[in-house]
Amino acid sequence: MDMSICVLICDDHWVVRQGLKQTLADAPDFCVVAEAADGAECVRLVRGHMAEGTLDVVLLDVALPHRDGLDVLKQLKAEYPRLPVLMLSTYPDKQFALRALKLGACGYLNKNADPADLLAALGKAASGGIYVTPALAEALATSISRPQDEAGEDAAMERLSNREYQVFRLLAEGQAVGQIAERLHLSPNTVSTYRARILEKTGVRNDVELALYAVRQKLIAV
Repeated sequence: MDMSICVLICDDHWVVRQGLKQTLADAPDFCVVAEAADGAECVRLVRGHMAEGTLDVVLLDVALPHRDGLDVLKQLKAEYPRLPVLMLSTYPDKQFALRALKLGACGYLNKNADPADLLAALGKAASGGIYVTPALAEALATSISRPQDEAGEDAAMERLSNREYQVFRLLAEGQAVGQIAERLHLSPNTVSTYRARILEKTGVRNDVELALYAVRQKLIAV
């Protein structure tokens, strides 16, 4: 009897999906039952496989086109509260991890993680556990005891919506509105609206101050 852990992969990059599929193909206890390139396809495939009872874990990218991965996570957990969803991201910071865990993710893993860590995370997720790396656990613990002024900045970060936070990260990295619009498949006007909301919520006046703010939050390197 096949007792493989059935995984659905959702990532908009074909190369990333192929790499993940190969990693899982080399592991005897896992099988990939489906792959999706965006949130809508992910939700559709999840519904189909859940109806058939052929899905154990979803491996979901944070940065998806058209619809943020965290929004997809929120919908999946609303429809299938007991379905484990492990988030993948190129962003190593704790803010994305905190958002994901609060929305019900069973773990948060950087795409640069070793294959062994990926398999361990999926295994723990499938068994009902929550997976965080030692580095992330330390960062989360440290954030609890931060000085009051820094804690206030953490609170400001938490006031940003998931999409606003994604735009914030890209602005802080120096990307222009047009570049962000293309990357996130949004209109430049929509990105400009997000930018205005971000400046208001964080209390900074321009992109330079926004970048300095991100440095203080240890979201970008100097």
